[in-house]
Parts: sequence; C-alpha cells; structure tokens
Amino acid sequence: MSIVDPRTGEPLTADTSAPQEAQSQPAQAEAGEAPKVIIDVDASNIQQVLELSMQVPVLLDCWAPWCGPCKNLMPVLEKLAREYQGAFLLAKLNIDENQEIAAQLGVRSVPDVKLVSQGGLVDHFQGALPEKEIREWLGRYFPAPEDVPASPEDQAAEALAAGDAATARAIYQELSQQYPDHTPYQVELARTLVAEGRGEEARSVLDNLPPEERDAAPARGVRASIEFGEEAPSAEELAALGERDDSEAQYLRALRRVADGDYEPGLEGLLALMKADRAYGDDAARKTLLRVFDALGADHPLTVSYRRKLFAMLY
Repeated sequence: MSIVDPRTGEPLTADTSAPQEAQSQPAQAEAGEAPKVIIDVDASNIQQVLELSMQVPVLLDCWAPWCGPCKNLMPVLEKLAREYQGAFLLAKLNIDENQEIAAQLGVRSVPDVKLVSQGGLVDHFQGALPEKEIREWLGRYFPAPEDVPASPEDQAAEALAAGDAATARAIYQELSQQYPDHTPYQVELARTLVAEGRGEEARSVLDNLPPEERDAAPARGVRASIEFGEEAPSAEELAALGERDDSEAQYLRALRRVADGDYEPGLEGLLALMKADRAYGDDAARKTLLRVFDALGADHPLTVSYRRKLFAMLY
C-alpha cells in the first residue's frame, strides 16, 4: 500500500515487500501498559505505520541529528503526543539513516512534519514552529485534550498582568533562544523589558530584528512604549505641576498615565485635550493617541473603542 498526496495524486512512498507478520505492531502495547504514542520509523516498519494510518492518524516527524531546529521541535511534538493520548501516533523518521524513504516522501528540508490519515497526506508544516502555533495547527484536525497546561505565552501574559515582568521576561528569553528565527518572541521580550523599565535594552533587542520586522507594527508599538517612558514627566515634575489645569499640564498627566500602562485614563485625557485645544503642541494630543494605538495594537479593545471615539470627534 502506498501513501498518496491527495493534492497531486502522486505517491509519497513505495510499497515495501517485507511480510506484515514479520513486523512489530508499533502502536500496540503489552497487556496492562498504556498504548505507545511515539515510535521510531525506519525501513522495517514504515509500511506498517502507513497501514496503521487507516485506523489512527500518524504525525510523521522527519528530522536529522545535525538539525538544530529539529532538536527544539521534537520534545514539543513528544509532549503533545502524550497530551493527546492516542488521538494520533507520533512517528519519528531520521532522514540521514533512511534517505530512500525521505526521498520518496519528498523531504527537502527538516524539520518536516506530515499528518497522514487513511493512507494519504492530509497536511504538513516545515520548520520548528512554536508550541502555540503547533497546537493551533493540530486543532484543525483534533479536539484539544482536557486539562491542557498553559502555554509559555499564556504564562508570560498572566505574569505581566500580575505585574511580574521579570517572570514574563525570563519566559520570552528562553523562547527567543529556543526559536531564534521566530521574531515575535523577540518583540515580546522587548515588551517585557519595557515593563521592567529597561528601555535601552528593549531598544537594542528591536534594533537587532530583521529590517522588515523592525519597522512592522508590533515593533513600532514597543518603540512607542519606550518613547512614552522617556517623554513622560517624572514623579517630581508631575508634583511640580500642582493645581495647573492648562493644556500642557493635561498633556503631561495623560502622557504619564500612558507611560505607566494606565492606558484608559491616559487615552481619555488625550481625547479631552484634543476636544478642548486641538492646536496644542501642533496637534500633539491626536498624534499621541495614534502612537498609543500603535503601542497597544490594532486589535486591542481600547484601540478599537478609542479609534471610534476619535473618528466621531473628527468627522
């Protein structure tokens, strides 16, 4: 039995001639043991694994010993295979030791992960995707297992929300080292550094991004956060304003709130200033509102809400 790519109709593997009764049952366990969900694949059992895909989907991880990203990806796939408790079988193929099989599968670079079901290729991805993205990919085909532990990204978000920027930074430092080509992790690392008041370090992280990522909206937003911290008045300067309620004092108070992450009162103050004195600072209130939207991101609820208010005021 050969495996066929349903998109092209071309076979992905050739049949093997080894008799089935001489091959082991990779997904069956001894009596009393939990089913095996992770196996190694080679010429002795590849045909049986493909036949097994008629009963249970097979996630085929094509890897190589010299491949750094493969070493990062494999533990994640193994962890997920155990979490899914037999929803799919994780089959690991060392392409160096099985070059003919790799060629038949059309593997050109590793890691290359193929989802095989009913003897056919359903989908695949290449590269060491982060765990969160792999979970999303698996979610297209399998219901999520119960009691899934929080992803590292979720743990970092919870830490930031609790005011523990150091823990969030440590998580993104580890993720950035594990996935050096995944620039969103580096942007988030910079964001946690800003939350710790380490703006120069955050700027250095952003400066080392590829040019196209350096100028993209997420990085621009973090840069805006750094600038707010640099531009906002200190506590002493804020206290020196006393009871002043002129446009400059209103602007500085709003800017301090934004720099402190107290976004909604800051946005409200900027909107009020724009309504009362549009000309202040060469339209500084409106320009700063747009920078805050950049810092929060286009999908943030406050961005959506205050863009609507800004639009209503302008038009």
